[in-house]
Amino acid sequence: MTIAHQIEQKLQAGLHPAKIEIINESYKHRGHAGDNGSGESHFRVHVVASAFVGRSRVERQRAVYALLQDELQGPVHALALVTQTPEEAGL
Repeated sequence: MTIAHQIEQKLQAGLHPAKIEIINESYKHRGHAGDNGSGESHFRVHVVASAFVGRSRVERQRAVYALLQDELQGPVHALALVTQTPEEAGL
C-alpha cells in the first residue's frame, strides 16, 4: 500500500470528508533534505470536512496531524494542508 493510500484511508476514517485530494510532490524534492529516496516523502493534501466547522485553521491542522502521526514520524517529511468546511469549499 502506498503512503498516499494510507493517508487517504486514515483521513476517510477519522474525518469522513466530503472531498479529499492527495498530491504526491516528492518528485519536486529529489536530492533535498528529507528525501528518503522512496518517492513518497512530500505531500499536498486538501480536505473538506464537516468536522472542521467551528475549528480554527490550527485546530484543523492538528486534527489531521493527529490522524497521520505514524506517517509523519516515518516516511513523510513534509505535509502541506488545505483544510476547509464544505461551506468554505462551496459544496
